Amino acid sequence: MKAKLPLFAGALAALSIVYTSSSASAAGLYFPDRGVRPLGRGGAFVAGADDLGAISYNIAGTYDAGSALFLDAAWVNFASEYTRQAIVRQVDPNTQETVSEFVQTYPTVNGSTPFLPIPTLAVSFQPHPQWVISLGAWAPYAGLPSYPETVQNKPAAQRYSLISLNGSALAFVGAGAAFAPNKEWRFGLAAGVLAGSFASTVNFTGCVPERFFCANEDPQWDVLAELKAAPIIAPTGELGAIWIPAPWIRAGLSAQLPVFVRAGATVRTRLPSAPVFENAAQDGQEAELSFDLPWNVRAGVELRLIDNLRVEVGGGFEQWSMHDKIRLDPKGIALKNIAAFPETYLLPTIDLPRNFQDTFSVRAGGEYALKLLDLDWQVRAGVSYESSAVPTDYMHVLTIDSDKVSASLGLSVQIGKVRLDAAYGHVFFMDRTVDPRNGKIAQIAPVTSNPPLYPNIINGGQYSMRGDIVGLGITYQLSGVPKEFASQ
Repeated sequence: MKAKLPLFAGALAALSIVYTSSSASAAGLYFPDRGVRPLGRGGAFVAGADDLGAISYNIAGTYDAGSALFLDAAWVNFASEYTRQAIVRQVDPNTQETVSEFVQTYPTVNGSTPFLPIPTLAVSFQPHPQWVISLGAWAPYAGLPSYPETVQNKPAAQRYSLISLNGSALAFVGAGAAFAPNKEWRFGLAAGVLAGSFASTVNFTGCVPERFFCANEDPQWDVLAELKAAPIIAPTGELGAIWIPAPWIRAGLSAQLPVFVRAGATVRTRLPSAPVFENAAQDGQEAELSFDLPWNVRAGVELRLIDNLRVEVGGGFEQWSMHDKIRLDPKGIALKNIAAFPETYLLPTIDLPRNFQDTFSVRAGGEYALKLLDLDWQVRAGVSYESSAVPTDYMHVLTIDSDKVSASLGLSVQIGKVRLDAAYGHVFFMDRTVDPRNGKIAQIAPVTSNPPLYPNIINGGQYSMRGDIVGLGITYQLSGVPKEFASQ
């Protein structure tokens, strides 16, 4: 395919990056919890964090990991169903007044994810009795859905939002330090980067109704775009503390710093088959996309009032309202020889409206230790609720989300210095409906003339989704923390 017209594809790719690179608690997008053992507790793992799973919940908890090796992986099986609805208007060509309008319902499309385990890898060592240093890499639990290009032998209705995210790979990579001045306190600090690359396939339109004899969603005006944004390197950090005033209670607090993404992108596209693009060409294909991901705070209290039983309750807040737009800044991209346009047409900066909202979450979970078959076991269960960061009118196949309730179970067995973990969680998403008259996501065309009187809204309709998470993990304990600083 020819490398032309990358701007709009870059915009849509940026939207996708938002949910694949969200912060430790999934930031109101998709799955609220991560990590096999924490997942089994419903994500209630801020005060009770005491192994290397703490790197994405409360870095202070890595002190109790001592010296260890840690690996886990989970498959996020996300499925969605979208029935698009759009307003179709008949307009008087002389007065531009609406003569009539009706709601058009398109065939339902289904999104699914490939089998792609999402890993966590970490190692810790104790250079001093009061210090534990950790190194780790982990990816957020996010679905990467793919959608069909055609439905019932016609172009799929969601093609202007998303076709596929195959080829995306993003992770947090960093180092942390945890310090215990005594048995009662743990403090932690971590620094790292969100790093990787992102790939997206999507359609946009080359139609300009006031210049060409065309319809916004006529397939012959579609541009198939394949984008890759790389390298993505965005610094971030985490702070955490755990207070243990008595053996039966722990309190924890952690904060994730914001992430400011600034990345370059390149795109390959297939221009429309419409005659006006027959001689069109592009000079340059680079653009920069930028957006901000929010900070968040988490808190929890864990009680150990019954022997071998640990129960934690907690919650979190994420300031997603700072994510108000995504900016696409083309680096001198010019289109040439488009019929009825200037010979050279420079593509402008585009701001994509997001207008996200702050989110909150509540979690409860615990684990119970028992002896069985001469082995040490732990059974876990948890539940969580998280509000959606996406306002209804901005709901979009590319960032499909809703308020959600998660329920999970987990199990561990200790065999010498090795602990094996397993967990399963199901996410119940609330169905959402976007009135096509109120939808805020308009079809974007990089070739524009005058702003359209009636933008083509592409996010109206009915959304439903569901998710399952299955995970396995292993921890090899090299050595524990000294007794004089152990919490129990």
